[in-house]
Parts: sequence; structure tokens; C-alpha cells
Amino acid sequence: MKEEIIIAGFGGQGVLSMGKILAYAGLMEDLEVTWMPSYGPEQRGGTANVTVIVSDTAISSPVLDTYDTAVILNQQSLDKFEPKVKPGGTIIYDPAGIHRPPTRTDVNIVAVDAMTAAIEMDNTKTYNMILLGALLKHRNIVSTDAVIRGLKKTLPERHHHLIPLNEKAIKRGMEIS
Repeated sequence: MKEEIIIAGFGGQGVLSMGKILAYAGLMEDLEVTWMPSYGPEQRGGTANVTVIVSDTAISSPVLDTYDTAVILNQQSLDKFEPKVKPGGTIIYDPAGIHRPPTRTDVNIVAVDAMTAAIEMDNTKTYNMILLGALLKHRNIVSTDAVIRGLKKTLPERHHHLIPLNEKAIKRGMEIS
């Protein structure tokens, strides 16, 4: 098993942390992992993306030209990464940030109304975890349990009280996708 993923959107949407949590979850399951963030100097509000590779064999390079899965949070990222998803791959996106939806017919396209779900949960900071739940549902990469353990590893201890809310958001993302 080898999954090559790009997660892309604006800084502040939780793109990098979603990738880091996914990478830690892979480590928790004794998988090989790379996590390679990319963002501009503005970080919050500028474009940001992260490449995550999770594999049961050695990973030769973290640099990719094509991806098995793309999680897309804004139009600029969709325009850039839609052509780079491998045929048979998956594009997961939130329509709230997109004015021209994906048009490819050779990939699986999953629309997840994550922002609406986050608002319904009364916490827009759950946005990225809802999308992570959708990713876990549609791509068998790591277990939800490993993601929760990854959350514990990435969140500072003072924020561990938020783990149940994040777990609820992950489950919500699985339900609505």
C-alpha cells in the first residue's frame, strides 16, 4: 500500500495540521511516512499545501508530480492540482471554496460540505477534521484510532480537551461524504 496525497488551500484552514496529523497516524501504524509542507511567507491567508506519502514500503522521494488523492479547499488549489491527480484517484473538495467544481471523469470526485458541517457543530475550527474524516472514509490509509493518537501527538497538551470535539468532527466528515 502506498498513498500519495496533496492537501491544499489557504493558510489558516488547517491544511498543514491535517497533513501532520495524517503523517503521525501513519507512524502510529508503523508505516513509512513523509510530510512536506509548502506555503508562502504570508502563511495565514496565502496558499498552503502539504504532500503526505503513507506507505508500507520505503519511500524513495517526498517530491511528487502526481497524486493518488487531492484534498482541495479553494479554487486556486483545484486549478493547480486537479490535473495532477492520477486516473482512478480521488479528489475531495469543499464546494464552499470552489466556484468551478472538478470536471475530470477519470477520477472519483467527492464533494464534502465541510464548512456548513463545521458551522452546524458551532466550531469552524473543526473544518479540517471534517475533511480528514471524508478522506479516511474514501481512502483506506490509516485507522481513525491512529488519527486520534496522532492528534494527541500533534496538539499541545493544553488543547487535549479538544480531542473529543475533533473526533466528533472526523466522524461527521465520514457521515456526510
